[in-house]
Amino acid sequence: MLFGKPISELTDAELILAYKNSQQKEMVGELYKRYTSLVLGVCLKYLKDRELAKDAVMQLFEKLLSTLLTHEVAHFKSWLYVSARNHCLMQLRSAKGKTHTEISPFLMENQEEEHPHDGVELETNLSKLEKCIETLNMEQKKCVQLFYLQERCYQEVSEHTGYDLGKVKSYIQNGKRNLKICMESND
Repeated sequence: MLFGKPISELTDAELILAYKNSQQKEMVGELYKRYTSLVLGVCLKYLKDRELAKDAVMQLFEKLLSTLLTHEVAHFKSWLYVSARNHCLMQLRSAKGKTHTEISPFLMENQEEEHPHDGVELETNLSKLEKCIETLNMEQKKCVQLFYLQERCYQEVSEHTGYDLGKVKSYIQNGKRNLKICMESND
């Protein structure tokens, strides 16, 4: 019992405050349980695939554990809706242009040395990306990290940084271009 009530009777704001003070996952679990169907509905609407939507619901819950510790959330339900929508849009944006072709298992090679080592290449690219992010000027770096890594919308980046909305868009666009140039020059 918290605030003299069972956990299930606490308001969203009380649960968030209790989680910030105790960092007990049960608080966020109760909060998320109330809105799981909302989040699943949003994810289904945008992703149009039940399994992808279920995965997105879990990813959002995991992200919520850290996000609630660092952000002030006044209206949890609407904030969660926007977060879910942004998460799905980022997934769609990252999948854009990628085509998925089903490959028959009979066409696959079965010797390990004939398979590429994608994990090593991915790790190398991530290391390069981290180094390139460090080369951005302070404004671009801050905006790019908030927009792409923390999946915030332009308005949230503007509110968090205090930069004008037009400046935020400019910093993100220029930062993205500078990252591309840096990544290509480090190949």
